[in-house]
Amino acid sequence: MPGKKSPVACKLGKLDGLLMLLIAAAIGWLWYRSSAGVHYQWNWHKAFTLIMTPGRNGELPYFFQGLIATLRLSLWGMLFAGSLGLLLGLARRSSWFVFRFPAQAYIQLVRNIPPLVFVFIFYFFISSQLIPVLGLESILRDTPSDIGYWQSFLFGPAKLWENLFSGVLCVGLIAAAYIAEIVRSGIDAIAKGQWEAADSLGLTRLDRFRFVIFPQALSGIVPPLAGQFISLVKDSSIISLISVQELTFVGSEIANSSGLIFEIWLLVGAGYLVLCFSLSVLFGKLEKHTQKHHQTR
Repeated sequence: MPGKKSPVACKLGKLDGLLMLLIAAAIGWLWYRSSAGVHYQWNWHKAFTLIMTPGRNGELPYFFQGLIATLRLSLWGMLFAGSLGLLLGLARRSSWFVFRFPAQAYIQLVRNIPPLVFVFIFYFFISSQLIPVLGLESILRDTPSDIGYWQSFLFGPAKLWENLFSGVLCVGLIAAAYIAEIVRSGIDAIAKGQWEAADSLGLTRLDRFRFVIFPQALSGIVPPLAGQFISLVKDSSIISLISVQELTFVGSEIANSSGLIFEIWLLVGAGYLVLCFSLSVLFGKLEKHTQKHHQTR
């Protein structure tokens, strides 16, 4: 009938069918080689039983403790990296040399050092000295184990606060360098006429940035920022090397102790997939919201 739109059917082309066939063939070949070539005996029942087994005192299963630790590490890392990255991005555009040069030097330094090397340098040479200098020893090392519910929910077990703090700083400092460039490029993409229009309204520098420039830049910042935050979640696996008991660290211990190498690491990969895909969906909705807001202005 006129005036009504027919539902759009999801049609698969020949290329889609070919790609699906190739993926199925690759999965089948890997499965065959793991059974025939490597002579690996799959034991998914034991693997699922193992990751679902609670602790001795009825605690959450060890695998899910690692998953929650990764989520906690990632969320605090995003908050820290986003805040620091915004400040560095603004400093990068500053006309004052005293702000611009240190920000630019930090960004170039971090972006040109492998994350693994940065984590080792930071943890063994800086973090061990930083905590006493900041006066955090009594909070991170000497906190009683009987902490409140919200403290435990937000920061995890008190005995691991120092590791969490170091891990958040590591992933946050690495991601902040990339976020700074995302913020800078997003602001630089705003047309010069928008700056002139804001000046003609007699707005202060802060109000000009707050009400005119940044809302427009946000629509261009969100997509690459989403990719960087997803990378932060994946890069948090590096923190397992400094004994932070997140998902990769826990998965490695379970796989080595049980011998279920393939099953456990596939489940670890599935855990990261769930976290990253959920974050991707969340940022997809945020991107649509910012674009809609930008179009209505």
